Amino acid sequence: MEIIEPTIQMWLTFAVVFGAIVAYAYDRIPLEISSIATIALLLFVFEVLPVLDNSGDRMITTRDLLKGFADPALITIMALLVTGQGLIQTGALNGPARLLVRWGKNFPRMVILASLVVVMVISAVMNNTPVVVIFIPILAALADRLGKKASMVMMPLSFVAILGGNMTKIGSSTNLLAIGAFEQGGGHEIGFFDFTIPGVVLAGVGLLYVILIAPRMLVDRASLAKRMAGGGGKQFLFQMELTPDVGLVGQRAVAGMFPGLKEVTVRMIQRGHEKLLPPYDDITLQTGDIVLVAATRSVMTELLNASPDLVSSAEGEDVDDKAGERRVIAEAVIAPASRMDGRTLAQTGFRAETGCSVLGVQRRSRMIRAALSALRLEAGDVLLIMGSRNNVLALRDNRDVMLMESSASDVPMKEFAWRALAIFGGVVATAALEIFPIVVSALLGATLMMVTRCLNVRQAARAIDRRVFTIVGAALALGTALQGTGGASWLAHTMIESLMGAPVWVILSGFFLLVAILTNVLSNNATAVLFTPIAVSVATELGVDPMIFLLAVIFGANCSFATPMSYQTNLLVMAPGHYRFVDFMRVGTPLIFVVWLTFTLFVPWYYGLF
Repeated sequence: MEIIEPTIQMWLTFAVVFGAIVAYAYDRIPLEISSIATIALLLFVFEVLPVLDNSGDRMITTRDLLKGFADPALITIMALLVTGQGLIQTGALNGPARLLVRWGKNFPRMVILASLVVVMVISAVMNNTPVVVIFIPILAALADRLGKKASMVMMPLSFVAILGGNMTKIGSSTNLLAIGAFEQGGGHEIGFFDFTIPGVVLAGVGLLYVILIAPRMLVDRASLAKRMAGGGGKQFLFQMELTPDVGLVGQRAVAGMFPGLKEVTVRMIQRGHEKLLPPYDDITLQTGDIVLVAATRSVMTELLNASPDLVSSAEGEDVDDKAGERRVIAEAVIAPASRMDGRTLAQTGFRAETGCSVLGVQRRSRMIRAALSALRLEAGDVLLIMGSRNNVLALRDNRDVMLMESSASDVPMKEFAWRALAIFGGVVATAALEIFPIVVSALLGATLMMVTRCLNVRQAARAIDRRVFTIVGAALALGTALQGTGGASWLAHTMIESLMGAPVWVILSGFFLLVAILTNVLSNNATAVLFTPIAVSVATELGVDPMIFLLAVIFGANCSFATPMSYQTNLLVMAPGHYRFVDFMRVGTPLIFVVWLTFTLFVPWYYGLF
């Protein structure tokens, strides 16, 4: 094997890689700052100490280090995040999620487990990026309806998709690149199922880790935005006026609960001048009843989206629901010395003055046992309001209420749901069938989401995660530096030389572990291309079938679990799962060692190296 001499640039690159990983793992430093600092440091190093070829030209230029920001994979991820946001903003997947929950309401974990197994199987025969794109909104909606945080399912989704890619020749782009480099270098043709058995074993063991151990290590984390927007347990009082066309009329209480109101707490039913209080045994809802319920914002937003006529405003009027008009829900606190203090909402003329409806009220001092339309407001009451974005934001200048801008969230526009589903289906179909490159499909989908008004520009911009953008640029710059200085090759050759004389299975195991570690620093595809010729060289020198060492490259390069930038699907789930860099290190690093140990015990035995 060719001897590679270490250089000062190589050692400096190793130092930058180590420093970047430490900075990423240190939660107090934002990922964006760590990423930009890493790129700036690399630019400085190779400007002051350039790597030159035999003709004196620079081997690593500024353009090389910055080209990651124009990488098709990065553009694809950003566009897919925007496309997925279109499904969320229109509530397009609420229906399928309800069906899944209804099917598995007694076994919620089984529904999620079945979804993960389906993802793994599909990923074996299909590029796993579109598979994950399909299941991100489905599992997010499912987790929400099951009362779980998205952070508990997003990382497992990415990991099972990666594991599923180990099972066939076309399971991932990593497999195809490594096999292509192997065959171009003179290796024999690799069949579709030639490594399916070891791939299934590794995937099966990895799946057990993902479903049994990973959930115990994941942080139950919701985004700050969701907490501020009512994602927590804070409850408001809402008023429902039952009309003949509302499905609740005629429902009879069972064990004190009404079948159509299982997700809310019924505080009072006003029937004419009579007030019916809990418990509600043998009570049937009638036309004209005013039902006072307590529920979280998320539950009421979903009810409002599904049945706009069900929720009436606290003024006693129907809620405005103009088709095609974007509505926003936000919270506002009644200010001290407000003109609203001591008046009912009808007396304040709040709706006529502001153009916003009051959906609910929260009063922490005591329990409300009166219809909201008759409730006299007090300073400190929190109002849940709905209106157009302009009308809601105009409340910033209102002296009677204090708008909590951070609580504002868009109401899903269900009338655009089919548009969003059609666009999303087109993106997945054209990418999966390879009609267009996935970057083209994703960009077209993101554009159509905005053109068809499923999203506005502000919502699309918020869907783009700047952490993902900067971390990909930094990761690709580090990969360029490691390859350009020969650092990755030097590590491989040093490891092989140190193990020379050991049994073949020991060298194979060490080689796999090195590839698995480096794939989390370099990109998985770069690792596969870089190490395939090294694998062939080592196997030839040891006198064993080169395919065995090729499998170490394929399976090792697919162990992209410890960092978000190591695999495209990790980056896709980072934003919806609200993950930090350290989350991937904590959950993904043990999985690497689980897969490595399984590989070490099974593959040498399977191919007769023991």
